[in-house]
Amino acid sequence: MAENQQPDTYTAKDITVLEGLEPVRKRPGMYIGGTGIEGLHHLVWEVLDNAIDEALAGHAKNITVTLEAENRVSVKDDGRGIPVDIHTQTKKSALETVMTTLHAGGKFGGSGYKVSGGLHGVGISVVNALSLLTRVEVYKGGTIYTQSYKRGKAAAPIKTEGETKENGTKVTFEPDPTIFKEIKFNWETIVSRCRQQAYLTKGIYLSLIDKREQTNGHPATYNFYFEGGIVSYVRYLNINRKSLHEPILVSKESDEGALEVAIGYTDDFNEHVFTFANNINTIEGGTHLTGFRTALTRALNDYGRKNDVFTKVLPAGLSGDDVREGLTAIVSVKLRNPQFEGQTKSKLGNPEIKSMVDSAVSSGLTSYLEEHPQDARRILEKSLLSARARLAARAARETVIRKGALDGMTLPGKLADCSERDAAKSELYIVEGDSAGGSAKQGRDRRFQAILPLRGKILNVERARLDRMLSSEEIKALIVAMGAGIGDSLDTTKTRYHRIIIMTDADVDGSHIRTLLLTFYFRHFREIIDKGYLYIAQPPLYMVQKGKNKQYAYSDEDKAEILDEFKSKQNGGGKEESRINIQRYKGLGEMNPIQLWETTMNPENRILLQVKVDDAERADEIFTMLMGEEVPPRKRFIQTHAKNVKNLDI
Repeated sequence: MAENQQPDTYTAKDITVLEGLEPVRKRPGMYIGGTGIEGLHHLVWEVLDNAIDEALAGHAKNITVTLEAENRVSVKDDGRGIPVDIHTQTKKSALETVMTTLHAGGKFGGSGYKVSGGLHGVGISVVNALSLLTRVEVYKGGTIYTQSYKRGKAAAPIKTEGETKENGTKVTFEPDPTIFKEIKFNWETIVSRCRQQAYLTKGIYLSLIDKREQTNGHPATYNFYFEGGIVSYVRYLNINRKSLHEPILVSKESDEGALEVAIGYTDDFNEHVFTFANNINTIEGGTHLTGFRTALTRALNDYGRKNDVFTKVLPAGLSGDDVREGLTAIVSVKLRNPQFEGQTKSKLGNPEIKSMVDSAVSSGLTSYLEEHPQDARRILEKSLLSARARLAARAARETVIRKGALDGMTLPGKLADCSERDAAKSELYIVEGDSAGGSAKQGRDRRFQAILPLRGKILNVERARLDRMLSSEEIKALIVAMGAGIGDSLDTTKTRYHRIIIMTDADVDGSHIRTLLLTFYFRHFREIIDKGYLYIAQPPLYMVQKGKNKQYAYSDEDKAEILDEFKSKQNGGGKEESRINIQRYKGLGEMNPIQLWETTMNPENRILLQVKVDDAERADEIFTMLMGEEVPPRKRFIQTHAKNVKNLDI
């Protein structure tokens, strides 16, 4: 052995073998994406997917999701029931095998399921592994079978508990508090997901019960049933928009699988397309989305050329962006062997699906346009208007962007930039008004904090195309300051700041400006939100001072606690009591630079809310309702929620 060589100490004893469901408990993020609120709800989706799979296979008609308690959920279906006979390979019941073994289920071969969302077969066993307690009830062959589990392991053998006329499975689980820091199921999130599944699986009855919320002694309930399927889904998505025609349905079955596509154009300026594979929302798209977009552009261009619609006005034809303006569509494919990217199944990868969707949509849409010439004219007029706006926007964008920050010319004059050039360390505060901007510029740490004051309320981009947006000085300043471009020139890797912080006053105008900015980012810089770059600052509402002691309150509840604390120390031992002063900040401009720094901008003290989009469909619906042209939906929303508003300054 050479003098500097060490004995080989890395041997078989250093290799850890995790058995059963131990790998899941050791690395839960690999299976459910994380242990935050999203991961918690992912447990519900996995159990719900199993019930939906029974419905897709034609064996179930009714599914009930119940929030039994704050930390307990059950999902029940009237399908075939998980098999309970002994599995020849494991020598245990099939039920226990499915519940305690990774990659065990009816989805890897045989005739269990033709299509399923739970492709990886880890769903129910992962839920079991990450739950403190799980109980399964199987209704099968006239008998009720039950088995309970603790942290993924069977607590006792399977047993029978009486007779039944039902068929199906009920899974009840309590997530493990040692895995999930916060166990609080969101009713709206679950309702939204279940509504979506009911649209995608037409003809099923999906019921939700929230036993945590009681109204007149009865739990909150929702019931969903949609005979129209995804056509009804498109109508629902367009409820706050003006539709140009009745939704178009394209469907096809082949050896590769089955597809349904519903298409509806509105007078909106944005695209609203949601894709699904075996009822799983593929939020990153995939081959089915690519095939759909290719077919849509080709079909509209072919019809336009055939009918001599744009020979003179647009010789090159329509672009993909042109035909997608105002488009609402659902693309749903059901496959025997889907290839998802990752356990969270956010992107479909099957190459054969692209040509299947392309062919079906191209043929189906062409036939529809030929048979409905008035609808075809409205759709093409909408796309042509978009094309003209695109050409106008391109000219404007070349002036704004290519002659702006990206080509090294000066940044907006109102921008007080930071000296740091590493985007990951840099922050941009978007501030309401020159007064607050002045305080922020004086109070900031100029090494890494940039300030961009905006004058007044920016343009509502929900009601404007890109060419009109680029005529707004405030929006131009925002785009150039960020440095990432916009539209088809958008490149978020060039974003100059990885923390973009909206800082507005705590009043009605401030809330409106914040909403306008959020609309701007959601519609045109969604990737910046998805990367976690967008934040909302939380300035204090009050300063409470007693003598030399001052504290800041960020809510009325904070103020009450501080006052109680000060009053509890009013035993001055005969000395004169100090008077308590309360200052209400109605605007950022009322704070001096030092106060603004120590409350709202100092990384050690400040509170920032990171903007996330957990439910894109719901977010899209709310932005359309609040910022769109249609007044009645907005009026209904205000009337419904007016009584819940706090701290309203008029």
